[in-house]
Amino acid sequence: MTDTDKPDTRQGDGQGDDDLAVAPAKPKTKKPPLYKVIMHNDDFTPMEFVVECLMTYFTRDREQAVQIMLTVHTRGKAVAGTYTAQIAETKVTQVNDHARAHQHPLLCTMEQA
Repeated sequence: MTDTDKPDTRQGDGQGDDDLAVAPAKPKTKKPPLYKVIMHNDDFTPMEFVVECLMTYFTRDREQAVQIMLTVHTRGKAVAGTYTAQIAETKVTQVNDHARAHQHPLLCTMEQA
């Protein structure tokens, strides 16, 4: 066996890149804050309109939409959904614009969860 055939068993001198044991950097990320989209009761918006909004903008099935609408009606407000800030803001705007376009005073707001 020649010197070139022998495996290298030398200890590193601590100066080469092969001797470094560096763990890959893990990004430090955290989940974005969530916001509740809240529907508020009023005495003029038809219940069916509220149900339609919940089904359209919050992808609720009819049974869920009716339950949320009844909570809004009996307790004065209810959470329609919880989302990141941009999505919550978009849903609030969509519902409020839709209500105004149909001349209803239905109000949606958002608050941090």
